Amino acid sequence: MNIIIPMAGIGKRMRPHTLTVPKPLLHVAGKPIVQRLVEDIVKVVHENIEEIAFIIGPSEQFFGKEIQAHLLNVADQLGAKGSINIQHEALGTAHAIYQAKQALKGNVIVAFADTLFRADFKLDANVDGTIWVKEVEDPRAFGVVQLNEEGTIVDFVEKPDNPESNLAIIGIYYFKDGAAVLREIEYLLDNDIREKGEYQLTNVLDSLKNQGCKFVPGKVEEWWDCGNKNATINTNQRVLVNSKDESLISETVTKEGSTIIEPCFIGENVKLVNATVGPYVSIGDHTIIENSQVENTIIYSHAHIQNARMHNSMIGNYVEYDGSAKELSLSDYSTQKD
Repeated sequence: MNIIIPMAGIGKRMRPHTLTVPKPLLHVAGKPIVQRLVEDIVKVVHENIEEIAFIIGPSEQFFGKEIQAHLLNVADQLGAKGSINIQHEALGTAHAIYQAKQALKGNVIVAFADTLFRADFKLDANVDGTIWVKEVEDPRAFGVVQLNEEGTIVDFVEKPDNPESNLAIIGIYYFKDGAAVLREIEYLLDNDIREKGEYQLTNVLDSLKNQGCKFVPGKVEEWWDCGNKNATINTNQRVLVNSKDESLISETVTKEGSTIIEPCFIGENVKLVNATVGPYVSIGDHTIIENSQVENTIIYSHAHIQNARMHNSMIGNYVEYDGSAKELSLSDYSTQKD
């Protein structure tokens, strides 16, 4: 089996944090979102993974050699070959997947790197594919599926103005025949068939369905979005709650008159002085927190937080903060003092 991870977007809704780091590389509970996504997929599919193909954008600022090396190392640690594939222009979901066309063969999972999940995948050999979905209140911002009475998918609609279904496609797909998906994507590109200006995977799925392919919905127990600051902080909370088997607090943490209220992730060589941290806090390596109360917050590495009463916040790398504000969103290398 191959895994394809489109992650070329930089995440404008996550600014200012994505001014220096692409959204899939932002951390949740101490790991980049894309790394958690890939590890979770490998954990639940119970199959040998041959290739993990990462599709990145062309910007050296966001996807330089260090990030590419990290992605290849993630694949290597999971026993798979890693590949870096570049999408030079944002032309839709099908166009993104096409950049990793060498991996579109045999069994394939495609997972877009802006979401995390909790589920038990069951890959049904009697169907041509599985599309993972979740019921949402307002499906107009998503691709949606419609089902018949037997539970088979009979229609795919991309961001419908008047949705007839609330089953949103969460961005994880299984295909039994990756080569068939490739043929349909090439047909879209060769004939310049676009939906709302882009080459959409939902058009590929609809064409395969019309040719007799059987697609069924897969259900996830939880679906965690990372589309904006508040959603990412909530995802951090849910991952921490569900990470019972992981070692989340480093033995190198030093505490002076401080309390940790779990669940929390705390990295290497973190120093806590007269601080109360948690619950639902993630702290990167070499960060110092003094005379502060911090809860439901993500703080990256090498930050220095003083005199804060902080919640529902995201604090970047090398941030210097001294003040009493309760809710913050500060990007890397920011300095703020009251």
